[in-house]
Amino acid sequence: MTGHLSISDALKGVTVGKIWFDEPMSRHASLKLGGKVDALVTAESEEQIEKVVRRLREKNIPFLPVGNLTNILVRDGGYRGVLLSMRGLDQATCSSGESGQYFMDAQAGAALGRIVGLAAEEELTGLEFCTGIPGSVGGAVWMNAGAYGTEIKDVVVSVTVMDGEGKKKTLRREEIAFAYRKSNLPDDVVICGARFVLQKGNPPQIRARMAEIMKWRQEKHPLQYPSAGSVFKNQSGLPAGKLIEEMGLKGRRLGDVQVSKKHANFIVNKGQGTASDMEKLIRLIQEKVKKERGLDLETEIVIIGESL
Repeated sequence: MTGHLSISDALKGVTVGKIWFDEPMSRHASLKLGGKVDALVTAESEEQIEKVVRRLREKNIPFLPVGNLTNILVRDGGYRGVLLSMRGLDQATCSSGESGQYFMDAQAGAALGRIVGLAAEEELTGLEFCTGIPGSVGGAVWMNAGAYGTEIKDVVVSVTVMDGEGKKKTLRREEIAFAYRKSNLPDDVVICGARFVLQKGNPPQIRARMAEIMKWRQEKHPLQYPSAGSVFKNQSGLPAGKLIEEMGLKGRRLGDVQVSKKHANFIVNKGQGTASDMEKLIRLIQEKVKKERGLDLETEIVIIGESL
């Protein structure tokens, strides 16, 4: 373990929102399962983030910035280090630019649902595709989240990041290589926020599109059970869910973890699921797809920590 004392010592005198030690991720992650992290730290400002990051770097304590914990699986043995929650950095504002453009500046911890709603209130279009995605701005930018033919890269103008010394810089869209469900942002930076470009839209059309997307999600996705959203990245021209279904694995269950009967690219927790069972089920799917189709299914979710 990294240990309470070393983390407490590293953060001595630093103001943060809250620190939980030996905190089970089952209390926080959307999957409602996962091992303990040495410490879960919530920050409420960029100044707090800067101080925490600098201290942890100085003491060589591993850390990982996280948002709403909707796309992460912490193994049952837990995570040795600090999960740095960005949820307190949740501000978003809109402004107008030239040539009929409008901008939204959103901090990393702002929920996608919130910025979609704010855009609609301001009668701005461009973010409707994020309707129903449960993550936050930081995670969405990091993995180039997308749906319905649109991705974050299509609307992002710039991304503000912080390096290990707490120094901030703004990267223009052209400086970031976005690809399908990933970006080339360095592993050692913390995303602080992003600017999105939007257009003035027709309010009834914006609301109708949002309602249409939410209805589709409710019909297609197993929202009644805890999950981490889509588990695997789609193959070129072949949705991962369809591929898994063709393998006969829809509904496959290990303990209380199950490939959803509603959408095969979701793995749901039916009650007392464990991270171990989920990881085993992921590997089973990957091995079967590799054996029968020769394809490598990559996970969209992030798996961290140690096994028991």
